[in-house]
Amino acid sequence: MSKAFVKESDTEPEGDLPDELDGLGIGLKNYVTPEGFEKLRDELNHLARVERPKVVEVVSWAAGNGDRSENGDYIYGKKRLREIDRRLRYLTKRVESATVVDPKLQKNREQVFFGATVTYVDHHGAEKTVRIVGIDEANLELGMVSWVSPIAKALIKTGEGHVVTLRTPAGDEKIEVRGISYAG
Repeated sequence: MSKAFVKESDTEPEGDLPDELDGLGIGLKNYVTPEGFEKLRDELNHLARVERPKVVEVVSWAAGNGDRSENGDYIYGKKRLREIDRRLRYLTKRVESATVVDPKLQKNREQVFFGATVTYVDHHGAEKTVRIVGIDEANLELGMVSWVSPIAKALIKTGEGHVVTLRTPAGDEKIEVRGISYAG
């Protein structure tokens, strides 16, 4: 039977991302800083305890108003519920799989590891600072790069004064590590 003749439910999930596409890849750990873990948990709690109940209330009210096919509150509310539920499933998986790594507890502060804040000089002589964080925390505008990013992979296990090769789409670049800190 063709899918065109089958009515699909509004409550069907629109598909979770397979494990290899959720940002981690198969076999990679979900490292996260304590601050990043707290943000994930806060968002999960806010969606589950505040936002979702409000939307459910609106959808219930709208459903009681009769014809649902032209009821904007009902249609938008159901769509928003699907979005919230999808995000809740994602956040739940991320929180459950998280391995919290506190950079303040790093004993070997002479090398770059997860959670380090690294200052380096690129091949143009420009000084840049990045912090190596979890995938869900990465925000380049704030100088926070994922531990699986090319820059983090180039920097990990290096020390001050080391010159490493950074692979970029434009070609290989040499960068020099100038400073390492684990202030958090």
